[in-house]
Amino acid sequence: MKMIVGLGNPGKEYENTRHNMGFIVIDYFAKCHDLEISKSKFNGLYAKTMLDGENVILVKPMSFMNLSGTVVKDFSDYFDIDVSDILVISDDLDLDFLDYRLRLFGSSGGHNGLKDIERCLGSNKFKRFRIGIANNKDIDTVSYVLGKFSKDDISMIEKFLPKSTEILNGFCSMSFEKVMSKYN
Repeated sequence: MKMIVGLGNPGKEYENTRHNMGFIVIDYFAKCHDLEISKSKFNGLYAKTMLDGENVILVKPMSFMNLSGTVVKDFSDYFDIDVSDILVISDDLDLDFLDYRLRLFGSSGGHNGLKDIERCLGSNKFKRFRIGIANNKDIDTVSYVLGKFSKDDISMIEKFLPKSTEILNGFCSMSFEKVMSKYN
């Protein structure tokens, strides 16, 4: 079984904010597969499905971003998912807007959601799909990541989402090394 985790903050006030890029991508992926991430367990929302012969669970932690690790750990323990079969989708301040990086494992890069997942899993061996939100050094970092996307940004994101779905489909159907080779 594979698990795809989209990171974000719950609540209406955080919709369409930069820090919710993981939610935006996973929601679009679910929609493309006629799924609704609506079942509730372990302070998270989830959906289970079969894609390309692989059992897949989609998870949106409903804790705040910095506390995502407990939710991911609880789901991985309950569904007996190996750390190497987890893919986490997160925003990344260090990448230009909508640039992305796929990684087999690595550091949190200062991202508190990734840092908490690493702490709770006791490992950094989960896969990452980091999506750039750029950085505006003229704005306090917290205010920036919790800021809303502009209409132009949303239009660009809508054009990016089909590519993100291709990447997630690849995660479900082939080795991650092949996915990285194809899309990085």
